[in-house]
Order: sequence, then structure tokens, then C-alpha cells
Amino acid sequence: MLAQRVMTAVVLLAVLLGALAVPSAWPLMLLLTLAAACALWEWLRLTVSPGAENIAVIIAAVLGVMMLFCGTGWIEAGSMSGWSAIVAHASNNWLTPLVVLAWIVGATALVVQGRTDAPAPSSGLRIFGIFAVWAAWAALVQFYLAYGAWFLVSLMALIWCADIGAYFAGKALGRRKLAPRVSPGKSWEGAIAGVLAAIAWVAVSSRWPGSFGAVLVQGWSLGGALIFAAFLAALSIVGDLFESLLKRRAGRKDSSALLPGHGGVFDRIDALLPVAPTAFMLVSLGS
Repeated sequence: MLAQRVMTAVVLLAVLLGALAVPSAWPLMLLLTLAAACALWEWLRLTVSPGAENIAVIIAAVLGVMMLFCGTGWIEAGSMSGWSAIVAHASNNWLTPLVVLAWIVGATALVVQGRTDAPAPSSGLRIFGIFAVWAAWAALVQFYLAYGAWFLVSLMALIWCADIGAYFAGKALGRRKLAPRVSPGKSWEGAIAGVLAAIAWVAVSSRWPGSFGAVLVQGWSLGGALIFAAFLAALSIVGDLFESLLKRRAGRKDSSALLPGHGGVFDRIDALLPVAPTAFMLVSLGS
């Protein structure tokens, strides 16, 4: 099982780095679209009624096509002109702020309540899933087009650092459960260590031009950037716990079996879904 998990992780990292290394934006846009469609399918199948899984496939496929259409316009327009600018404006100024607010208030409240016994089918959570996946996808694509591959990697590294810090500190020091009804393995000690690791990463990476940390410092000062790093790390934990809540309500261990040894795509990007649109708002407001 461990060997399978490591092999899958190596392949996924190689595919991601390969897409980022290519000068053209097309490979990464296609990869992000595929990942977004798969994650949405997994999210929806956790929140639909039994026997209605085909609806999840159809909705995910339709949104995937819409993403390809919009992504093509953004790449070819370059300067975000014409219809692509209209879509970007609506997404960035209306949809993304609402999604971020829903993550901060709604998703956090659900995690704190920890109602794992609530019915899994939920039209509200299905609608939220559609908008949340779109907002994250749009943020990542636009980040890449505006700032490049290194910026995107350094943003994802914030989540990786928070996850790694939380895992090892939780194993060594974890005593007080963070959300026992949702995810018994997570502790307050691990969460605090994860936040500190994210802060450290942004502090160090901000010295490297073109990184997420550097752009954040440029817009908000070092102090502001470190505060936002802590906030994003905390939000990544909310994303992780929120998916755990959906899986427990649906009685599933993983969101799917698409990634051998890792579960589903949703399992891999649950922390990125709230972080990407929130980071996009912070960068946009600071520019």
C-alpha cells in the first residue's frame, strides 16, 4: 500500500511539474480542468441521493466543458478582452468573494458543529461544490497566466508545508483533538504547527522574486503577508476537515478510487479549494 501511494505521488508530481515546465499554458490549463472536473464529480457523489450518481457525472462534465471554453478564451485573449474579460470580471468580482465568504463562514460553521449524523444528500452543498470548484480553478489558471509557474508552485507549497508540519507535529505532540467527530486524527498541536510552518515558508520564500510570498509582501508588507499566511493555512485545515465531514456523512473512506493509494482527486486538493480563491482575492486587493 505504501509503495503504491509513493508511486502515485511521484507520478502526480511529475505530471504537475511537466505541465508547469512547458512554456505553453495549455498543458497546465488542461490538467487543472481535468482535476477540477474529477474533484467536482467526487464532491457531488458525496452529496447526492443514492442512485443519482449519474447526475454528478453530467454536471461535472458540463462544468469541465465550460472551463475548457473559458480557459481557451483566457489563453488566446491574453489581455482578457471581449467575452473572456466579461467572464473573468463576473468570476473575480462576484462569484469568488461569495465562495470565499461561504468557506470562511459556512464551511467553518459546519466543521465546528461536526454533524456527521446529518443526511448526506444536500442541494445546498451540491451548489456550493460547483461554485467552489469553479472559483479555485479560475484562480489557479489566472494566477498562472499572470505570474507564472514558480508563483503557483510557491502557493501550493504553503499548503504542503502546513500539511507536513501538522502531520509530524500531530504525531509527536498531538494531545487535544481538533475536531474529534469529523477527523479524530487531527490535533490542535498539529494544526498550530502547520500554521507556523506555512508562516515560515512565506517568510523564507518572500525573498525569492516572483513567489507567492514575494507578491503578498509587495502588496501587504511582510507583517501582513505573515498574518495572511496563517489565515490561509487555517483555511486549508477547514478545507480538509470539510471534506472529511462530507465523507463521514456519506459513509465513505475516500471520495473515489481514481488515485491508487490516495483515494480521489478531491482527497488531494481539498485544502487547495478554499485557499486558491482566497489567495486570489488577497493578491488582487493588494495589487
